[in-house]
Order: sequence, then C-alpha cells, then structure tokens
Amino acid sequence: MRDLPDMATENRMAIDLSVAIEHFRLAQPFVIARGARTHATVVTVTLRRGAVFGRGECVPYARYGESVEGVAAGIEAQRAALLQGMNRADLQRAMPAGAARNALDCALWDLAAKEAGCRAWDLAGLPAPTPTTTAFTLSLGTPEAMAAEAAREAGRPLLKLKLGGAGDVARLHAVRAAAPKAELIVDANESWNEVVLADNLEACLACGVTLVEQPLPAGKDALLAQLPRRIKLCADESVHDRHGLAALRGRYDMLNVKLDKTGGLSEALALIAAARALDFGIFVGCMVASSLGIAPAMLLTGQADYVDLDAPLLLGEDRTPGIAFAQSLLQPPAAALWG
Repeated sequence: MRDLPDMATENRMAIDLSVAIEHFRLAQPFVIARGARTHATVVTVTLRRGAVFGRGECVPYARYGESVEGVAAGIEAQRAALLQGMNRADLQRAMPAGAARNALDCALWDLAAKEAGCRAWDLAGLPAPTPTTTAFTLSLGTPEAMAAEAAREAGRPLLKLKLGGAGDVARLHAVRAAAPKAELIVDANESWNEVVLADNLEACLACGVTLVEQPLPAGKDALLAQLPRRIKLCADESVHDRHGLAALRGRYDMLNVKLDKTGGLSEALALIAAARALDFGIFVGCMVASSLGIAPAMLLTGQADYVDLDAPLLLGEDRTPGIAFAQSLLQPPAAALWG
C-alpha cells in the first residue's frame, strides 16, 4: 500500500494497548435478512504513548467469520509489536483486512493526530469534513411495520430499506406510499436470487428507488453483469479492500466502503482511490456501531456519492461526546471523540 502522508515520520516509541468489549443499547431492534439485534457490541482499542492516547472501535461480524472474542484476541496479539513502536504501515503488513485491524488502525490515526496537535484529516491530506446528509435505515419487517416507520421518518431526505427476499415487492410499495418525497435506496443483504431478482428490480424502478445494494450473494453475482443498467447497483459483501476490484466491473456501479471491511481508514483511502480509477461510485457505509466507530469514516464523506453513517441514530445510548446530528445532517466529530 502507498504511504500516507505521515507514515515515514510516525513516532515509533512503545505504545501501551488496552482492549475492551462494550455494549450499546439500540433504540429498537435492528433487523436485516440475516437476523436481529438489540445491542451494538463493539471492541474498543485504546493506545497510549506517554500522556497521549488514541482510540478506535470495530464491530466483529459473523458473516465474515469474526467473533467478538476472536477479534479481541487478534488485537491482543499485536501487543508486542506495539511495544516495539508499530505504525500504520507495519499494521497493514501484520494483519489482514477486517474488524481487528480497523480498531487498531483508527486508534493509531487518533494517536498520531493528538501527538501532532492537529486533526486526522490534516494528517491524511484531506479537506476538513463538512456536515453531510446520511441515509436513515428502516429495519426489515412486514410491509405494514416498515410503512409505519417510513411515515415517522418521511421528513428525512434519504431512507434506506432493509429487504429480505420474499415479500419485498409489497414492502417497497408500502414504504413508497408512506414516504412519497424521500429518496429511497435498498439493501437486500444478499437475500435475493435469480427467481425474484427481476420482479424486485422492477418494483424498485416503479417505486423510484435510486440504488440497490448487494442484491445477490457474494460470489454468486455474475448475473448482474448481464442486466440492462436501469438502476445503480452497489457492492457491499462482494468488496472488502482493493483486491479483486477489476472482477466487479460490469456487475456493480458503486462500492460500499466500510472501515470494518477494509481494516481501517488507511486501506479505505487507498480503496477509494483505486475504485475511482476504475470509475466506480463510492458509498460510505458502516456497521451498527457507536459514534467512535463512525467518526473516522467522516473523513471519507467528501469523496462519497452516498453516505450511510446513521448508526448513532439507531442507538438508545451512545458515547459522550458523540456525533451530533441535525435530523439527517451528520456533523464532523469533535476532537474529544476522535481524530
């Protein structure tokens, strides 16, 4: 991976590591095609060098073979390297993409920014993030339940529907009737197949949906290259880092960049550069996390066509300070939170 601006001059003195597993209650159950949850369970990393500390957060995801305990152990396995002064470039070589590397990478960014007395976006050579409109996610449910939630959130400019395969046509029409002015995007979470694909895409078109995320399972999505492109398709489970991007051309128009998939901000920045070179659009997304997990992704929003960083809006409790929202307008993170 190419060096980011300050990697060559990063402080290589010993770093102390702390790892914690934390739970944040959701405002209501969050349901997708793969199941439901009532809490956001995250692994939090704190790195200390002298009097300065940096933090990072990740969300282990069973879909990618991760567990909370396994991710925490993977982070702990880097303790000796951190004591020897591991920097972000070292980390990319030492760990694969995934949640564990994400927490460490973002904590190293936070630590470096605090040591330099500047913001993380300055270290990355990026413009300061500005308030950004995020999608607001509607959980998978019956058409009636999704319509009721859509009606409550109809004033938001961008709604994202979690779909699940059977019954999705009815869900789409119910939500559109309940929120006639909102832009709609859809996330099928790999739940469609060849049988329902055409009908569900037609319903999306009829309801004015502007983007469909991961309609078919990863590894079984070659069919998408044969479709007439009447609606934007976005890869999520099919893309993690820069490797394999060329194979997605023709199947997808956009890529969902999530820090827990890329293994941190460092690879996310490189992935976006590689994706843009191949003419992919960029969708910046997230797992169900606290504000600490969302803050680093704010650095990507200036390069994004769509932003879906609404996780703190789904929480019944969050960190203090957290990300501030004005309805769906996402505010840049305070330095006291991250970066």
